[in-house]
Amino acid sequence: MQNSNGPAMNSFHLVNLIIRYRKVFIIVAVATTLLAWLFSSPIFITPLYKSTVILYPTSSNSISKSLLSTTFNSNKDLLEFGEDEQTERMLQILNSNKIRDRIIEKYDLMKHYNIHEGVNYRFTKLYKEYENRIKFRRTEYMAVKITVFDKEPVIAANIANDIAELFDSTMNVMQKELAIRAFHIVEAEYFKLRDEVNSMEDSLNTIRRLGIHDYESQAEMINRQLAIELARNNSSGIQSLYAKLDLLSKYGGAYVSLRDMLEHERKQLSQIKAKYEEAKVDATQNLPHKFVVTSAFEAERKSYPIRWLIVAISIFSTLLIALITVIITDQVQHHTHEKKKPSSYFPPTGSIPN
Repeated sequence: MQNSNGPAMNSFHLVNLIIRYRKVFIIVAVATTLLAWLFSSPIFITPLYKSTVILYPTSSNSISKSLLSTTFNSNKDLLEFGEDEQTERMLQILNSNKIRDRIIEKYDLMKHYNIHEGVNYRFTKLYKEYENRIKFRRTEYMAVKITVFDKEPVIAANIANDIAELFDSTMNVMQKELAIRAFHIVEAEYFKLRDEVNSMEDSLNTIRRLGIHDYESQAEMINRQLAIELARNNSSGIQSLYAKLDLLSKYGGAYVSLRDMLEHERKQLSQIKAKYEEAKVDATQNLPHKFVVTSAFEAERKSYPIRWLIVAISIFSTLLIALITVIITDQVQHHTHEKKKPSSYFPPTGSIPN
């Protein structure tokens, strides 16, 4: 079927074009295959090996609250996997410059990535190469996957495993900075209150050595005995009891005040001692902040580039371009041929000569 502009591009015409130009397509396919295979070889593209580590964050971050505290209400178990919040925090820390800079320094990535010292914006190029080679993402099961690409499979595996280990140390450093400050504050308050309690106990013991052991019961007993002695008219006994009452009146108020205050301060000291022990554990002890599900190992086969995929895409692209070029060329040739045909001319009937 044809239209006024040229042959209709139906399936039969397309197949006819492919058959007519099959040699061209074969040559293009073979040449593309050879070139794609050549330019995807190690001569032009450095092969990269992939290593991965899969981690789960822990659900709890405070050692003392998880192990020692009896008043901390939480449904988080130390052995449970973390949820969204912990996973997002893990991703943020893994992407931090604290881990990045330590990996760059340990493996001398500036030299390893062939970035020379004299080149412009060398740190920008280094960080960009780091982001291209080392990736972190959350899996569909709320774990975190660390993927490292490198030209040396051993280094790829070592970097992936080291990043997993650095997560723990980075978390510990960040938490220890705050935990140590908190510990020093609690420690100062604890020792201060303990000294005050010791001082109050010394003062109370001094009063007790004067003979005042229980103000209320002693006062009641002396007053009862005084009434008896007054009834007996025992002057010596009365004088002795009055002396004891004078002693009670002189030191009894201080005794009661110290006793009640000491009881309150001891309760406070017991509470702050518990916090002191918790803060000490947080400041001095470490627990892992991750569960390692899969550790990285040395890859046996390269993961990049995928040469067959490069060749397949290259062949498909070039053949498609070649087909479009052939179609356009065919249409142009047909249009040019139509223009060159002589036009049919039939004069009017009345003008035919005899």
